Amino acid sequence: MTYENLILDRHEQVAVITLNRPEKLNALSRDLQDEMRAAAAEVKGDDSIRAVIWTGAGRGFCSGADLTGRQEASEGIPPQEDRLDEMGWVGRQALAIYNLDKPTIAAVNGVAAGAGMSLALGCDMRVGNRNARFKTVFIERSLSPDSGMSFFLPRIVGYSRAADLIFTSRAVDAEEAYRIGLLDRLFEGDDLIGQAVELANEISGWPPVAMRSAKRVLQHNMNVGLEDALRYETAGLGFARRAPSDVAESRKSFIEKRKPAYTGE
Repeated sequence: MTYENLILDRHEQVAVITLNRPEKLNALSRDLQDEMRAAAAEVKGDDSIRAVIWTGAGRGFCSGADLTGRQEASEGIPPQEDRLDEMGWVGRQALAIYNLDKPTIAAVNGVAAGAGMSLALGCDMRVGNRNARFKTVFIERSLSPDSGMSFFLPRIVGYSRAADLIFTSRAVDAEEAYRIGLLDRLFEGDDLIGQAVELANEISGWPPVAMRSAKRVLQHNMNVGLEDALRYETAGLGFARRAPSDVAESRKSFIEKRKPAYTGE
């Protein structure tokens, strides 16, 4: 598929999705929102891709919704399907990122604000350099959080820190972000994407079916009691072993003391 507002690159088994509206700090226009969901579906359905990196072009990760690009009256009445959509684009974005059942990494190269911060929070991991900065923004616009922020943020930093960031809308620099868990890795230097790809390649070296099963188990068990979690873990083991060649390769490479080569078969 051809995209106009983002770039989808492949680095062997890693997909890098770059929001490409640098003149707007990669603000989320309607077209970019649509293309993000399409790109998420494309890489989810491509078994050759084992990890996905989200990042932004230029000096920003994503500044949130594009408030200059709202639908004009001249564009006519929205389709009935849009008017009956109880989640809206903010819900569809959160679900597209969360349901991408391969490891996802947000490479935060600059400001991540509002729905752009939610995008980063929806990924499994966040990495950044000294340019990374987070800002919830919503209260400044007389809004409460959307795009999944109210779900993701307290699970990442805890309730009271989430309340602090949402209620004050203060900026969080890279050092603090790393300290409180908004960033999982704080890289030195300017080659953030190269370092993120290196991390994604490390993740991609493991059995892909087992990896996707592991992500499902982690997501499910964040929100259930212990007994339900243990049952789902057991089910996950069954899913993980539905790649017999990888199971055999894991054992064989361990015995032969060599790096394994997994195929997902």
